[in-house]
Amino acid sequence: MQGSIASLETLSSVDGPGIRSVVFLNGCLKRCLYCHNPEMLKKTKPNIKARDLANKLIRYKNYYQNGGGVTFSGGEPLLQTDFLIEVSKILKKENIHIALDTAGDYLGNVEKLLKYVDLVILDIKDVRSKEYQELTYSKLENFEKFISILNESQVKVSLRHVIVPTYHDNLDYLKKLKEYTKKINHIDMTFIPYHKLGIEKYQKLNLYYPLKDINEMDKDECEKLELIYKNL
Repeated sequence: MQGSIASLETLSSVDGPGIRSVVFLNGCLKRCLYCHNPEMLKKTKPNIKARDLANKLIRYKNYYQNGGGVTFSGGEPLLQTDFLIEVSKILKKENIHIALDTAGDYLGNVEKLLKYVDLVILDIKDVRSKEYQELTYSKLENFEKFISILNESQVKVSLRHVIVPTYHDNLDYLKKLKEYTKKINHIDMTFIPYHKLGIEKYQKLNLYYPLKDINEMDKDECEKLELIYKNL
C-alpha cells in the first residue's frame, strides 16, 4: 500500500496535544477560498509505502511522551483512508497516539479508519449551506454525513473554526454556530483568526487568491467572539 505525502514535520507542538510528528498528505476535493496549503490540493502519484512511513514515525516515539503522537493532516487526509489505515495499524502496535486533522468530507472507509484514531481535529468552515458552498466549493451534506459517523465512533473531537471577517464575525452567525455544534460530540472549540500568511504560495503557484480584499481577523477581536460563543 502506497500513499502520496507532501511533507513530514517532526517535533510540532501546534497540531494536537504534546509533541507530534505531522504528516501532510496531498489531495483535497475542497477549494476553500482561504486555503493556506494550495500546493497540496492536487493528489500526486504515490511516493511512499505505508510501512516506510510508519517506520519513519516510530523513530520519533521517544518524543511522543505526555500525550504526543502522530497527526495526519493535509490537504485532506480522508482522500487516502486505505493508506492511513495501513499506517495506523502499525503505529497502534507501538501504542502511538493518532490524531486526524480533517475538514470532514465523507469519502468512504472512514468508519474503519476511525477505529485507529484517538482524536479528530475537525475544521468547521461554516454551518450555513449557501455560505459553506461559497467558501469551500463543496456541500455541507457531506460534512454532516461525516459528523454522523464521527458521533457513532465516540472518538474524541476537537473543533476548530477559522473566523473570516464579513462571514463569521457577527452575533447572528455565532448563535447559528452554537446551535449547530450541539449535535457534534466534542470536547472543545477553538476560534482561529483568518490570516493571509499563505498568499505568497498563491503568487508562487500563479494562482488567484480569492479573499485578497478581505481584511485579516484581529486576534483580540477573535478571542472576544470565541468568548461570546462559549457563553451563549
